[in-house]
Formats: sequence, C-alpha cells, structure tokens
Amino acid sequence: MTTTTAPGGLLTPGQAERRRRILRASTALAARGGYEAVQMREVAEGAQVALGTLYRYFPSKVHLLVAVMQEQLIQLHEQVRRHAPAGEDPAARVAETLTTAFHALQREPRLAEAMVRALSFADRSVSSEVDEVAGLTSAIVLEAAALPAPPTAEQQAALRVIGHTWHSTLLSWLGGRASLAEVRADLHTAARLLTAG
Repeated sequence: MTTTTAPGGLLTPGQAERRRRILRASTALAARGGYEAVQMREVAEGAQVALGTLYRYFPSKVHLLVAVMQEQLIQLHEQVRRHAPAGEDPAARVAETLTTAFHALQREPRLAEAMVRALSFADRSVSSEVDEVAGLTSAIVLEAAALPAPPTAEQQAALRVIGHTWHSTLLSWLGGRASLAEVRADLHTAARLLTAG
C-alpha cells in the first residue's frame, strides 16, 4: 500500500476512513503532548486499528507526522483558494498567507513542534512524503502570489527558497528565537524573489 497517497486517492473507502482516523488520532496526541506524545500503540488505540495495520499505512512516527503536516497544508491550500489574500503585490500576498498559517500554528504549538521535528528527522525513507510537503508549500505560495503565468525557472528557484525559509523560520519561532514580526519580514523578503528581475 502507498503511504503517500492523498486521502481517498488510491484507497478504498474503508482504507481512506482508517487513514483519516489514524491522522485524527495522531493530531490529537501531538496537540496534547508534542512529538514525544505520539506513540504508535496509542495512535492505533485512538484510531481503533490494529498496530500492524497502522504500520502498513505509516512505517514510522516520522512518516505519520509528515502525513499530518500534509493534511494541514492541504487545508491551508483550500483556504487560500476560497479566500485569496488581498495584498497589493505577490510578495505581500505570500507573506500574508504564510503569516496566517503561523497564526494557526500558534494556536497548536505542540502540534506544530511535532510536525516540524518529524520533518527535521526525516531520512531518505520519507523523501517522497517530504517532497509532497514541499510541493504543497509551493502550490500554496503560487496560489497566494496569483502570478499571471506558469512559474519560470527563476520563480521555481524562488519557490524552493521560500520553502526553505518557511521551514527555518518555523524552527526559529518554535525555539523562541524569532518573533512573529521577524518571521513575517523574512517570509516577505524571500517572497520578493518571485518577482525579482
């Protein structure tokens, strides 16, 4: 079974429902106690699935929490589609969107910490899932920027820089080394690369 499948993508309805229960249980545990609170046995119990079934869907806690981050980003992408940011230029719209995401994470700091730690711990076995997170981040940025044409090679490079900036500012903010104002300024600076030149 593919663990990187988007909800419902290649799964039967029963499998998709089990996957949703697993992600809900993981999210609840992470929100209460952070990374350390997400124990596979407790996730299985909370999702009402056998431990072996859980491991077939997600081979490790890192796979599981990266999938939780994917779900959060899918929701953010839908939100941006429904309510486009109102900034006057692409960089301002991107900074506004990503700052809004930070505000949402601020409400669940332990969940944010768990997801970011999982991304930081991810090795090659989680590379496709991490690539999906990067792809979702880029899609959100492009949606927010509302650029007039498909991204150029330079804009593709800018998207990667914005993704790296997003990740590093998340780490700094969670570690208490950056304020939300500093995060917004850094994201705005990176987002200006989309229209540089």
